[in-house]
Amino acid sequence: MEQQIQTVTGKHQATTQPDATSLMLTEASDGLTQKQCYYRALAAKDSRFDGVFFTGVKTTGVYCRPVCGVKTPRESSCEFFSSAAAAEAAGFRPCLRCRPELAPYAIQQNLAHAIWQRIADGALNETDIESFASQVGLSSRQLRRVMLQEFGVTPVELAQTQRLLFAKKLLQETQLGMAEIAFAAGFGSVRRFNALFSERYQMAPGSIRRAADSAGEGVSLKLAYRPPYAWDAVITYLAGRAMPGLEAVIDEKGGKAYVRSVQMDGLEGWLKVAHLPAKQQLSLQVSPSLAPVLMPLMARVRQQFDLEANPAIIQSHLQGDALLAGQILRTPGMRVPGAFDSFELAIRAVLGQQVSVAGATTVAGRLVTRFGQPVLTPFAAVTHHFPSPQTIVGLSIDQLAGIGIPGARAATLQNIAQFALDGGLQRQLVASSDDMVAKLKTVKGIGEWTAQYIVMRALRFSDAFPAGDLGLQKAAALLTTPVSERLTEKQLLNVAQPWAPWRAYAALLLWQSLSKE
Repeated sequence: MEQQIQTVTGKHQATTQPDATSLMLTEASDGLTQKQCYYRALAAKDSRFDGVFFTGVKTTGVYCRPVCGVKTPRESSCEFFSSAAAAEAAGFRPCLRCRPELAPYAIQQNLAHAIWQRIADGALNETDIESFASQVGLSSRQLRRVMLQEFGVTPVELAQTQRLLFAKKLLQETQLGMAEIAFAAGFGSVRRFNALFSERYQMAPGSIRRAADSAGEGVSLKLAYRPPYAWDAVITYLAGRAMPGLEAVIDEKGGKAYVRSVQMDGLEGWLKVAHLPAKQQLSLQVSPSLAPVLMPLMARVRQQFDLEANPAIIQSHLQGDALLAGQILRTPGMRVPGAFDSFELAIRAVLGQQVSVAGATTVAGRLVTRFGQPVLTPFAAVTHHFPSPQTIVGLSIDQLAGIGIPGARAATLQNIAQFALDGGLQRQLVASSDDMVAKLKTVKGIGEWTAQYIVMRALRFSDAFPAGDLGLQKAAALLTTPVSERLTEKQLLNVAQPWAPWRAYAALLLWQSLSKE
């Protein structure tokens, strides 16, 4: 079948970054076919491959995640697909038990997967196919061909599947009304939503409603990840860099949670993220005012907490290095904490130039409370929104310098704000990490360290590596033999070369090793 998993060739083939499929096939040293390898992963309920493939069961007409808890079907009854959209295009319905909409994405670093992620995040909810194709630098015909070649479905079919799965998620996890669900999922009308849901899933939307957890305020959603997940390390990293007034890490009965204010598409509110280790999920709680933007908001949170990472692949590559092996054992499942908003992170990176983490946090808090818009939230520590790029550009150098930074750095804040207004902080699908670093360095006041840091955390390039960071140089030196005070930037780049394409994760492991001193 065209929709089934196949080897991709040609112009848009994946880069050298290993994926879960190639890892599994490498492990199958006894000559199994690809289908047999997928069946082995299915029978083992192997969480490494959650979201990497889906299994259509011909006897039931249902498709499942590899981790589904039902009895494993016979191999002859299974068909395997690279995406939920491909399974649905083949006529299968989503399992109500394992819920395919919960599966983390299986993102590779190639054009097709980058397009897939944007569509999955709701890009086609706000624009037509021609405009979207133009944005990614293709014609609509080329876009269709790329998606058919890689996933066996058209961009429109993929968007429809993601809307339906997101609506299904809201039906089963929230108490939102049908109209709110339809519009939040990107449908133009409730009637269209009801008709497509019934046609595709052969049931009415209301038939799968569950009693949602109404504990606490707001709308609650569950976000799955591939274990392990180093939650304590990630939340500690975010806590040390949280900008006072905008975001905070708070203590709750179940552990620590991340909270912040949110402004999106003219709406404002707040969110809270906590950990559900027993379920291998994060809990996302959002103010009701943000219901219309739940789909793109959830995508931002998934990126901020790096939920698409596959730790088995990353660790298998890095643990062969003696410098990193010990830290991997101490913090398995380390993620690269991202940013909810790329502009916020870029400003934070500029404020962190040549100062300590604590010093950057202090001045960032002043920026937020002096120039950000006040907001009411349930959290005492969250009182303001982050100032917009327009606000920063409109301030004088003296006003910005008044938060306790040199005039030159204040000018850099305005330069990066204008850069953001011009679209410079949007990740380009065909750009490499080096391309984006070079582009950022055209901004006056942005050097190599700042550019690499922004590309790593805000733009989510897995191989970004701020080798000029003194902490990384110190951490690597402490792990080398003989131990030295710190490596030079050039020495660190040489040491880090074998870590590609996962040098960003190596950087987090090195920073984490310093906290263990």
